[in-house]
Amino acid sequence: MTMKNPLTGRLASEWCGKRLPLEILQSNAGFYIGTADPESGPCSRESVEYFPEKGVAQAALDSGNWTQKDVP
Repeated sequence: MTMKNPLTGRLASEWCGKRLPLEILQSNAGFYIGTADPESGPCSRESVEYFPEKGVAQAALDSGNWTQKDVP
């Protein structure tokens, strides 16, 4: 059984006004920890880092070994 990550994105609440769970998303730059709204798509990139593979990003999220972007 896969557990849902209970953590929510700090920037998502600031930018989108929603509490959204952290998840692994992908852009042209690579994989990152962010949030997505089921209705409107990606909302925020929460991690400073981009990761080369989805598994590496997931391991960083699971271990807490990633850097939270600051609210501008």
